[in-house]
Amino acid sequence: MEFKYTHEIVEGKWQKEWKKKGIYKADNKKGKKFYTLVELTYSSGDLHIGHWFAWSAPDVYARFKRMQGENVLFPVGGFDSFGLPAENAAIKRGVHPADWTERNIEVMRKQFATMGPSFDWDREVITSRPNYYKWTQWLFLKLYDAGLVYKDKVNSNWCPKCKTVLANEHVENGCCWRHPDTKVVQKKVEQWLVKITDYAERLIWKGPASAKGFSEAGWPKAHKEGQNNWIGKSEGVLVQFPISGFQFPIEVFTTRPDTLPGATFLVLSPEYAQSLIKLVPQNLEKRLSKYIEDSLNKSEQDRKREQKTKTGFDMGILATNPVTGEQIPVFVGDYVLSGVGTGAIMAVPGHDERDLAFAKEHGLAVKKIKPDKALWQKYPKSVTYRLRDWSVSRHRYWGAPVPIIYCSDCGTVPVPYEELPVKLPRDVDYNPTGKAPLATSKSFVATKCPKCGGKAERETQTMDTYVDSSWYFLRYIDPKNSKAPFDKKLVNDWMPIKVYFGGSEHVHGHTLYARFITKFLHDQGYLKSDEFALKRVNHGVVLGSDGAKMSKSRGNVVNPDIEVKKYGADTVRTYLCFMGPHQNAAPWAREGVEGMHRFYQRLWRLFNQKPVGVDTGKMRNQAVQRVTKDIESMRFNTAIASVMEYANHLKANGSSKADLITLAKLIAPFAPHMAEEVWVNVLGQKFSIHQSQWPKFDANLAKEEHSVVIIQIDGKTRGQLIIDNLQLTKEEVIKKARNNEKVSKWLKDKKIKKVIFVPGKIVNFVTH
Repeated sequence: MEFKYTHEIVEGKWQKEWKKKGIYKADNKKGKKFYTLVELTYSSGDLHIGHWFAWSAPDVYARFKRMQGENVLFPVGGFDSFGLPAENAAIKRGVHPADWTERNIEVMRKQFATMGPSFDWDREVITSRPNYYKWTQWLFLKLYDAGLVYKDKVNSNWCPKCKTVLANEHVENGCCWRHPDTKVVQKKVEQWLVKITDYAERLIWKGPASAKGFSEAGWPKAHKEGQNNWIGKSEGVLVQFPISGFQFPIEVFTTRPDTLPGATFLVLSPEYAQSLIKLVPQNLEKRLSKYIEDSLNKSEQDRKREQKTKTGFDMGILATNPVTGEQIPVFVGDYVLSGVGTGAIMAVPGHDERDLAFAKEHGLAVKKIKPDKALWQKYPKSVTYRLRDWSVSRHRYWGAPVPIIYCSDCGTVPVPYEELPVKLPRDVDYNPTGKAPLATSKSFVATKCPKCGGKAERETQTMDTYVDSSWYFLRYIDPKNSKAPFDKKLVNDWMPIKVYFGGSEHVHGHTLYARFITKFLHDQGYLKSDEFALKRVNHGVVLGSDGAKMSKSRGNVVNPDIEVKKYGADTVRTYLCFMGPHQNAAPWAREGVEGMHRFYQRLWRLFNQKPVGVDTGKMRNQAVQRVTKDIESMRFNTAIASVMEYANHLKANGSSKADLITLAKLIAPFAPHMAEEVWVNVLGQKFSIHQSQWPKFDANLAKEEHSVVIIQIDGKTRGQLIIDNLQLTKEEVIKKARNNEKVSKWLKDKKIKKVIFVPGKIVNFVTH
């Protein structure tokens, strides 16, 4: 047998074999179910190295759990295939969005396959196909029937280039996420909205465990805090400030009623001020209208960003402080947001630095007072949330049509469930004009009213992609069901998801909406759990070799297809897991991936050496214990370090067949192709290693007498320490690592910015 491992032959061979035998298919009837998945992938048409990074560790974890005897459901990536990017790309290339999308999916399927993932390929979900969006429309109608959907003309983020509404999550630095050079403006647009605010209190993470015993410990603290801040719950009171010469007062929500005596002016949001414009002195009306108009043209992000340099306009009207009886001026300020509290704030410059800065700018009174706690009892208690209702419709073509019909006699009529799906027509001019493209389709718009049978018209707006991705994990469980979105019993057998992998950028969008929809379906009797995932693991990002974010302009983009062709999928997968902690950003290093390639060549030679009867039971048990605990704890980099240590030990001291069997199993989640080749053609096994049992360890035999600490600089291994005294402090270990002969030369003339310390495992000096 050759001592050079030829990944070009081995990997393709086993990928075909696994697919042919269907060894990764989940069994709906088998017990001990374990559902894990990665967030839905956008059908861009090209898998970049970030996709590989996002998918490699979850695939390792799924393989590991399967070998532990779990009935694992790890679906194929699926494709989030509706949305503006596909539509804009299709327009640019002069093709239909459906054709563009399907072509991209075909390319990405092939790219996914080269990873050698343990997907259940029979459970594919593609959100732009009628057999999926039929049930997205079903979900919309369920929300509608429950009174949680309404249509309103609301101030919305509008991209002048895309000519459609954008979610807050798609406004970046005041610009469109797809057109960084295009400023987002505010525009009154008719929108379909979902009353997510009705669920605001239930969406707040409350603590270690909910009332129903659901543990919150599996979700990252930063993720939970991010959602709670987005929901923005505030407890306070409502205070009314009478306006001179007007019958209606200005109502203010405040969390500090005890400081009311110090309130010397009010500031209204531009939206609130619009309703009082008739009270303004005539000589100010034109200038005030201009200020309000300019403010409303700014995105909410811009208005928040400008809070440090607050602008304001004196409206020329006076309100009465209900505690002191003093008349105080009323301003409008673009930094006050209509969705926060009532859209009006009372300013207490003697006790708030931001109010003080505004008061100084406009020459307003500043009063120092002693807070009066008794005022808490004088006003009605109130709770407000910063969370807004969810805008779910868009004035673009490539999305699921909103299943609503308008009849001149019957009004707004939902499409009957039995008439779903409402399919997208192809006779559409989908170039952006500001009007819904579906309105250009004669075959689509004209229809009959489901109630009276008279002439009617269809809604021409389509749904936002966040609706598509709010429930896709349920469809994976029962993807071929044509009679329902899913079988209720089947879904409750698998749900909730045990581990959900994804990006930290989805704190405010996808994961919040998925939690909301899960709670809604729970209330409707479809789901037993009202949380969709028990554990959330956020991944980091792969940086360029220069430590900067990858971009074509910087020339630091890594093409995974090229890397796989040169080094093999096993090498690329393992290196991505070894770069550093999965949740951190780490730079791609050419010498790192080449080093991993050399490691697998050495491993291949080790497997092909004749076993000797050396008893390495202690080392074997220690390796199994470390790798098991590290994978379970998502410490994939240290798990690989332990595999390397074990392999080096076997190379130096000889290996028994039991060692080689164990080593093959330990590398199986990381290097599935090599492990399978070794298992079948070297060790002579008759079944797949991925259907074998994960090795067990004897805790007594595995007791550590020393620990091996890997020393890294910017994620690259530069040496190791053998620590005999496990009682050494963190500072002592770091000092020893820094003074290590092999490491100190790499640190020469470098400034250490941070030290990442994993007890008994890793010291990583970060220098950039």
